[in-house]
Amino acid sequence: MTYVDSQQSLPDVLEPGLSLIFCGINPGMRAASTGHHFEGRGNRFWRVMHLAGFTPAQIRPEDDRTVLQYGCGLTTVVPRPTAQVAELSRSEIELAGDEFRRKIEHHAPQTIVFLGKMALSAISGTRNIDWGLQTKPFGGARAWVLPNPSGLNRAFDLDALVAAYRELRIAVASTP
Repeated sequence: MTYVDSQQSLPDVLEPGLSLIFCGINPGMRAASTGHHFEGRGNRFWRVMHLAGFTPAQIRPEDDRTVLQYGCGLTTVVPRPTAQVAELSRSEIELAGDEFRRKIEHHAPQTIVFLGKMALSAISGTRNIDWGLQTKPFGGARAWVLPNPSGLNRAFDLDALVAAYRELRIAVASTP
């Protein structure tokens, strides 16, 4: 059975039983128009993934399905694309939460990685979300929160992003 979201503007890169699913809040306009995750000019996701050791070479956005070879998947909580995440309301994210949880339960990854605190905060109703491993699982998977790699996220430079993502990679590799 394949999970399909009829309102999805950016196809998921998923299959059952992955080690990790990286979850953005919603697609950017460029990603939605090209059909490839983390396509934006300033997005640092692919570079960070490589530098943190998830991939042996930097993947190009148009080759986003390649991440499946490394046990990783890609999805978003809210299917609607926007130019900036500020265009989403908290209630829109909350409403998408149940369907998103079912998607994660269906694909049964070991770990779901939220890129940024906003989506998990809205879905869980928890205001204070810490970085890193969360105390409560999400959709049957361990939940992690990492900084969003968007170029608009000025709070984290490349080195800080790489360090956070490397910590996740090492933790997942050492988990049975």
